[in-house]
Amino acid sequence: MNQPRSKFGLIVVSAPSGAGKSTLCTRLLHNLNQRLALSISATSRAPRGQEQDGVEYFFQTRETFIQKIDAGAFAEWALVHGNYYGTMKETLEKFWSQQKHVLLDIDVQGAAALRAVYPQSCYSIFISPPSLEELERRLRGRGTETEENIKRRMNNAREEMRRQKRI
Repeated sequence: MNQPRSKFGLIVVSAPSGAGKSTLCTRLLHNLNQRLALSISATSRAPRGQEQDGVEYFFQTRETFIQKIDAGAFAEWALVHGNYYGTMKETLEKFWSQQKHVLLDIDVQGAAALRAVYPQSCYSIFISPPSLEELERRLRGRGTETEENIKRRMNNAREEMRRQKRI
């Protein structure tokens, strides 16, 4: 399913949770805000802390998310850490119509899926954490994760780092 090459591209930043994706994306947006727009992903997970719908994510019920998958509304989607995450096609098209490149802060599964759909328009950056110990310290420092979630995220981080060359 090849999509036509857009005049504007996708810049995909991937990393394990806690490695620094959001920090890098914030800096890129600050420096390149005239030509770059941040894609907000949809998710089926519940908001954490002060997160707001339409700001950090578009929060959806699991049922709604699955309905949108079935309707073909996503450019990419994945089941990560037990929740669905995805990029809406309409989000990409909206920014491209505004003549902007789209910055995405997504996991390695999403990055690989976007490269498959938009092979000539997708540029990937993978950020490795300084160490797995530091990554775990950051996750614990958030104060928002259960012990089970931290273990799951650390296991996923190891796998993401093994697969990083594929994105």
